[in-house]
Amino acid sequence: MVPSRTPTSEPDVEDTMTIAPPTAHDPRLAPAPVRLRSVSKSFGRGRQRIDVLAGVSLDLVPGEIVALLGPSGCGKSTLLRLVAGLDQPTAGQVFVDDHPVTGIDPRCAIVFQEPRLLPWRTVTSNVRLGGRGRAQDAEIAEWLDLVGLTGFGGHLPKEISGGMAQRAALARALIGHPGVLLLDEPFAALDALTRLTMQDLLVDVVNRTGATVLLVTHDVDEAVYLADRVVVLGQRGEGVVEQLDVTVPRPRHRSDPSLAPLRQTLLRRFGIQV
Repeated sequence: MVPSRTPTSEPDVEDTMTIAPPTAHDPRLAPAPVRLRSVSKSFGRGRQRIDVLAGVSLDLVPGEIVALLGPSGCGKSTLLRLVAGLDQPTAGQVFVDDHPVTGIDPRCAIVFQEPRLLPWRTVTSNVRLGGRGRAQDAEIAEWLDLVGLTGFGGHLPKEISGGMAQRAALARALIGHPGVLLLDEPFAALDALTRLTMQDLLVDVVNRTGATVLLVTHDVDEAVYLADRVVVLGQRGEGVVEQLDVTVPRPRHRSDPSLAPLRQTLLRRFGIQV
């Protein structure tokens, strides 16, 4: 049963929300590998042509979290769209689960910077959309529990906080059991404290579902805290210029001094002296 709708006078209850404890029915995903082979992407023609990505080759192993870092306009979101099948490369090929991506790919799910919930639908109804018509109420309730939204299934988007709406967007993406979870700066629009909470939630969800994750971010601290590997893109058209493994095991602490050298390396890469 989905919890009944109850009004709330304080939609910003993020600080009081906790992640549900594991249950015997925690959903698991079948994480898929991702391979990009000499992928390039250009927009326009002739003198108007803009080369956004050039010769990108990249491998993600199942269950890995990879963060994409780079300056604005370097092609991070474009690369994400190519993996999702929302766009096609100008050259090269993308594979998910060893199958070429030729169109919108059901093996991938994407979460954007904005939750993009339908305002006239309840949280439960919005999450149901991600199930492609196969999700039952019990499964929806289970995913809502997993992302910390127990009791909010009957609320409309306007009745919940921004962080809670992004939790619902995450549940909507996961309920379709994707092999790959694509995150396009999903926490960028949140306040600082809610952002930290959502980062912890993502780590918990990945640990418990086994999802393969490709995360676009501009935040060096977020990349170092969340990722198994950080892939750095250069200026527009340069493609991948560096890949750095995050060797500190989980659970991690943001103040762990072992993360400091990697953080400093990345900041210097972007011209910030520390």
